[in-house]
Amino acid sequence: MTTYALGPDDGTLAVRTERTGAAAKAGHDLLLHVTKWNATLDLGDEPSIALDADATSLRVREGTGGMQKLGDEDRANIEKTIDDEVLSRRAIGFRSTRFERSGDRLHVTGDLTLARATRPIAFELELAGGRVTGAAVVKQTEWGMKPYSALFGALKVADEVRVEIDAALPQSR
Repeated sequence: MTTYALGPDDGTLAVRTERTGAAAKAGHDLLLHVTKWNATLDLGDEPSIALDADATSLRVREGTGGMQKLGDEDRANIEKTIDDEVLSRRAIGFRSTRFERSGDRLHVTGDLTLARATRPIAFELELAGGRVTGAAVVKQTEWGMKPYSALFGALKVADEVRVEIDAALPQSR
């Protein structure tokens, strides 16, 4: 049996947002890193994946586009808005319910708990070069979340955000 314990010391769990709306040029596409998370990847007889993330640990790593560069105060305000208004400091978790392996590719289906709602989601992962990589697209409104907007709705975060993982497979037991 091969089980891997993963966390921020092994790689990144990232969230990418895009902007939309009439005033989209004023906003930024964001790259956020989840700084407190842990996952277990079990590739044994009954393969599974479990992940838990601290919703208050998202940190702005990059903001592209926009009328001006993101400053430290802007980053802090974005992080506070995510904590208070978007994720409401609620735990994030994923538990696989189905797991299919084809060579280095894994097709994973499971339940994602986000903003107090649990819904099914499916995504692909790849195991190659001692790493696990992959991405899932999360449509915020499917979890009962209202995408952030400003300027009377003229600037919005797109409903779909991309969650990416890129981590080394360090601890096999």
